[in-house]
This record gives sequence, structure tokens and C-alpha cells, in this order.
Amino acid sequence: MTISYHWLSKYLPEIIEPTALSKILTSIGLEVESLTYYEKIKGSLAGVVIGEVIDCQPHPNADKLKLTLVNIGTTTPLKVVCGAANIAMGQKVVVATIGATIYPTTGDPLTMKLAKIRGEESQGMICAEDELGMGFSHDGILVLPQNSVPGTPAADYFKPYSDWIFEIGLTPNRMDAMSHMGVARDICAYLSHHQKECSIKSPFNNLFKVDNTAHPIKVSVENTVDCPRYAGLTISGVTVGPSPDWLVNQLIAIGVRSINNIVDITNFILHETGQPLHAFDLAAIKGQEIIVKNLPADSLFTTLDDKERKLYAEDLMICNATDGMCIAGVFGGINSGINTHTKAIFLESACFNATSIRKTSMRHGLRTDAATRFEKGIDISNTVQVLKRAAMLIKELAGGEISSEITDIYPNPKPRATVSIKNHYLKKLSGKNYHADKVKRILTALGFNIVKEGLDELMVEVPYSKPDITIPADLVEEILRIDGLDNVAIPSMISISPAVENLGIKENLREKIAHFLVGKGFTEILTNSITNSKYYDEAESTSLVKMINNLSADLDAMRPSMLETGLETIAYNINRKQNNLQLFEFGKTYRTTETGFLEAEHFSLLTTGNLQEQGWRSKTIPHDFFGMKGLASAILQWCGLAKIKFEENLETPNTCTVYAERKAIATIVTVAAHKLKQFDIKQPVFQLNIPFEPLLQAVAQKKIVYCEVNKFPLVQRDLALVVNKSTPFAAIEKAVQQLNIKKLQQVHLFDVFESDKLGADKKSMAVNFTFSDDAKTLTDTEIDGMMNKLIQCFEQEINAEIRK
Repeated sequence: MTISYHWLSKYLPEIIEPTALSKILTSIGLEVESLTYYEKIKGSLAGVVIGEVIDCQPHPNADKLKLTLVNIGTTTPLKVVCGAANIAMGQKVVVATIGATIYPTTGDPLTMKLAKIRGEESQGMICAEDELGMGFSHDGILVLPQNSVPGTPAADYFKPYSDWIFEIGLTPNRMDAMSHMGVARDICAYLSHHQKECSIKSPFNNLFKVDNTAHPIKVSVENTVDCPRYAGLTISGVTVGPSPDWLVNQLIAIGVRSINNIVDITNFILHETGQPLHAFDLAAIKGQEIIVKNLPADSLFTTLDDKERKLYAEDLMICNATDGMCIAGVFGGINSGINTHTKAIFLESACFNATSIRKTSMRHGLRTDAATRFEKGIDISNTVQVLKRAAMLIKELAGGEISSEITDIYPNPKPRATVSIKNHYLKKLSGKNYHADKVKRILTALGFNIVKEGLDELMVEVPYSKPDITIPADLVEEILRIDGLDNVAIPSMISISPAVENLGIKENLREKIAHFLVGKGFTEILTNSITNSKYYDEAESTSLVKMINNLSADLDAMRPSMLETGLETIAYNINRKQNNLQLFEFGKTYRTTETGFLEAEHFSLLTTGNLQEQGWRSKTIPHDFFGMKGLASAILQWCGLAKIKFEENLETPNTCTVYAERKAIATIVTVAAHKLKQFDIKQPVFQLNIPFEPLLQAVAQKKIVYCEVNKFPLVQRDLALVVNKSTPFAAIEKAVQQLNIKKLQQVHLFDVFESDKLGADKKSMAVNFTFSDDAKTLTDTEIDGMMNKLIQCFEQEINAEIRK
């Protein structure tokens, strides 16, 4: 929020220095982020004086230069070499003396020095308008009226505007401080509490009166929910033109461009009171009627920036008898705005629903000053009073007559909210004892009305300008602010009772998996859930959740999978020569369904590059699909799940589904080449994707059972099975599971061998079997019996031969 010091001071009972005012503002919660000195003419014409040309002769060494003597009110006139074509004796001019720095409208600053120009001494510079930073004209030097007095400082003659500008960091709830009067009200409350009772100097008066009723406008509000109050009046005979200097200066100082006197007044009132206004050209109001309503969806409307926009059914519009004229509270239309031909206006002052204005503003990307006020809430009680203030200013600066009664449609007057606060609650939250009289004085100064006063309780009516005040804690905040946040004493000792909260099963599971993976050398990443829709093909795009008001063309959709944002991280690291990566992430994915939106939590692992680099004792071991299967099995076992198996997806190569406890838990993929190409990744990438909810359910259903460590030895046997090359190890595991040998604890593949000696399209798979019995030591006869069952099963089920 930008606040002008001079503007603000108009409403204060006394003049306060800018630095002192800055401290007060910060103390009451209106944090001053910066205090800067503003100059309309940079340098404020320091060292520049009014002079009179008392002699003007041709330069002996240059045809286009003149030698002049300039009287600047000193005993000795200045010798100045001038190249302006319009220089002449007897002129009153503006002279930059030696040592003065001028700031041209365009170009770098220039400091005057004693100089020789073509052999002749020059003791300053006779300036043109653009050289002083006062305009853009460079047709010649600036010639002043003859009654100008030589020696007068240019700053005293032109009186360039300067100011101090506060940049205040407002919190979103402080709509009451989004105006100069709102800030002044807080300052006066502070002064009343700390010094003596005072109030703001109000600009409102009782001079308003209707001149005639020659131009009445019929107003009707069809949507009273989104427009609870609408007021307006007609002013005829206005003259649209430039604004006076005082108005232009105040607006430009806070960064508002001057347009014309009518529009400038509406902007002035906005920043003075916080109430947005809108002026319509009366000639554009067809049928002499204004209707506040919603137009059908997809209606076309051209706004002031000459852009045709397609309206939504929820957009509130200000319409005449036939057409829309303005997007209510957001932006005006091109056909109803004020221009130089305007002779009569309809001035609107209204209150619109904050939520409706916010949504309309965001949908159309129109972040106007009016919209930012309406979306935070405005003072609904001030609507007509501000309208009268603006009307009188327009009469003063643009002429004309008030040609209608004030129309004020307010069908459901809003009651003032009441909030109660107890003394002990105030002490508990603030940490300070406040006398009841101080509390009443602070709240009264802020505009609260005392409704009821008890021994330990105070009930107040909340002013309409503070819609954020709804609970007792809000009142405590107001009291603390005005008393001064710096005045809260810091105790020498603080006693706290630390809360001990057990994590839920979800958080415990996440922590468990994360610790396990970090121990394995993985790094956790956190990627943006907003991604680029271009990553997905047409089939995938049908379920994308597209963003309506995306801030970037590259971030326009919510991610439907964890893969693409993970690949962005991999690409970023590979481009910086970090090729060996093990990453994991917990995140959410988003999709559209027939019934709405689907948001799901996922756990994703990504590996690429080498698991182990080559060393003097070891060879390079790259990450691969089988390594990811091993990781999946280890993670699920770490989570307490059993009966883990892998099922290859025949329709999608290099993809498999992971099962645990007979339920599909995860998928493993080798990322497709076309997907890697999108990210310019030239090395294989493998992903394990675990939807977190199914994993959580499986872990929750699993009962933890204690078993005594087996006292009896394990027995291991190996078999070398010659099978077809296309036979996967999963087929061996499936055959073993069908036998349901209870004493078989583990099946492990430890070698794969291929040779022409084995036969065409054959390979040898060396499998280790581990047996155990909880009750006794197994005998060779028992083990041989179980091994024979296995051999027969392999021969029958997978056509295996036992290699000896």
C-alpha cells in the first residue's frame, strides 16, 4: 500500500515528521517497508535560478553559438555560451549555475562546471524545458514572463512538488488501512492513547445539495446478493479536461497516472477513503436505465483496454437498457467511459460481494485497484457519504450541476456485528494488564461503539470498516496494536509444557521408508505439483486438471503422475554432470473423473546412471530394471509385508506390477525412450511408483506377530535348472508356491549361465533353496524328499532339466 506523507498529513490533527510517523505506523502494525523521498522534478531545481539576458552577441568561433551575459541577481553577471536559436537580449530565462546538477527528461544527470566552449568561457547553462526534467520540449530555451525576478531560485518560482512516500506492508485482513483516511484513523487512535485525545480532520461536509432533477436515471438491482448496496447520481454540464496541479501531483506521487479531471477525482476518492467509484458517460446509458445483473454465459464485452472478453454467468455486470457497460467492481467498458466529448455523467458508488469480485477479477486477469478493495471488503455504510464528497469535487473542478436525487438501493441493511471480550482473556492473550478505561478509549478511537459494560466483560459494536473483526482475539489484536506492539514486556522466564504427539500410521510409514532409503544412499526431493501440459499426449490430456489462472505457460496443469516432475529434476542434475542419481519423493497426483477431481498420494523412486562406479576391486554396476525389483521387494518387506511377487505386463514391455499380500501395490517401469527425449535425457531411467493409500491399507491390516528365533540350523540346497531362454525366474517362484512346502523358507536365484553347450535357446538358472523346521533339525531324508518334489514340479511345469 502506497501512502503519500503530504496527503496523509491533511487528515492528521498535527504535523508529524516522516521518520517519526514511520515509527508510529510500524508500531501499530502498519509495517513501513520503505520510506522514500519523491521529487516530481528530480533534484528539485537546486542551484537553478531565474536570470535575465542583458547582452547577446555572436560567438567569434562558431556560427550557431551566442555569447551572453546573464543577470542572476548578483553583482557580476554570468558569461554563458548558448546554442539555442531563440535566445535574445531582454529574455527572462532559467540558468543552471556552476555546481548545480540537472536531470534531463531523457539522458544522464549533468553537473555544471566552468568550461570553455570554442575558446570562450561559459559559467553555466541556459536551460530548455527537457533539460530541467520539466517536460519533453527541446524547441529552444525556456523563456519566462517579463515580470519574473532575476536571482529568484527556480525552486521558489516553479515550486516543484516533492513528498515522502511510505510503502506499507499490509496484511490481507487490513482493508480498513487501504486508504489515507484509514491510515490516519489508526494514527489518531495511537495519538489519543499515548498523548491526547484527537480525531482525524474529516474532508466530508454538509454542503451537498441537488441543483435540479433534469436527468434522473432509473436503477434496479436484480442480484442483491452480489450487490447489497448501489447508489448513484447524475451531474450535467461538466467540462472534461486536465486536472489541477495539486490533484495531479498527489496521484502521480503514489504511482497513479493522471487521465482527466473526472477520472482523477474517482481515483483520488478511492485512495482517500478506500471506496471505489465509477463514472459513466450519461449519453451511453441507453433507455436512461441502469440494471445490475448477470448476463448469460459467453456474452461478449469489450473493456476499456479495447479487448473483447467472453463473460461467465457468474460475472456481475452494470448494464443499461440493452447492453453491458461495466464489469461490476472490476473494469469499465470502452463505450461508456469518460472522454473529452462527455457533457454529463452518472456517478456510481456501490458495495459488491467480495467473493464474487475476487473470482471475476481472477477469471479475467484484471487486477485493478477497485477490485483489490472490493475483494477485501469495503465500508458499506460509507457508500452515500463518499458519493456526495466526489460529486462536490467534480462540481468544483469540472463544473456542472447535480441533476438528480441520490439513488440508494439498500434492500437489506447490514447490522453491525457485536463482539465481547473478557478482562482475563485480554490479559491471557496479550500478557499485559490493561485498565478498563484504556481499553474503552482505544476501541472508541478506532470507531467501536460500547454496547454493554460489565465487571469483567465489554461488548462492542464493530465498525463497518473492519469486517475482519469477528472474535475476541481480534479485539485483543486491535488493543495491542494501538498500545504498541513494542510495549509488550518480555518476561525473564517463559514456562511451557511441550506437547508430545504420537505420529499417525501414515506419518510413521513415511518416516520408516524415508530412513530406509536414505540409508541406501537415496536423496529425497520435493517437486512442483504444477507442471507443463505439453508433457502429456492427447490420451493423457483428457484427464488433466488444467489451471484457469496459470501464472506461466509452462506451469498450466496439475501433474497426473510423479514421473514427469521427477524427470525434470534428473535432467537438471545431468546437465550439471551429476549422472548417477537415486531419488525418492512423496507427493500427490491429480486427475479429472466423471464425478469430479481425484487427488491421490504417491511414493516414487527414480534411479539412473551407475549404482557403483568402477574401482580397483570392483566393476561398474549400472542401475537396471532388476535392481529396482530388488528395491521394491526390500521396501515392502521393510514395511512388514510378505508374499511379494512380480507380474510382467505383456502389453507394456519393461513394466511389471508388484504384489504383496495378494494385492497390487506398485508398478515398476523402464521409462520409455520418447518420454526421456522430452527431457533430453540420454541414459536409462527406472521408476518404482507406489500409490500410498493401498500400501497404507495393506500395512494397517497386517498384524505384528512375535516369533521366537529358530534354534535349529538352516539347511540349504542348490539346483541348476536348464530352461528355455524365455522362462523368467517368476515362473520358478510360481511353481514353488504351488507346492506349498511349509518348511521351505526362501528361494533365491544366484546365477544365470548361457552357452551353446546347453542347447539352442537354453539357459541355466542356479537356484538356492533354504529349509528350516521350528521343532527339530531336518534330516537328509526329509530334505531329499522335498528336493525331489521340487525337481518333479520343475520338470512338469516349466520343462526344466536338472543340470549335473
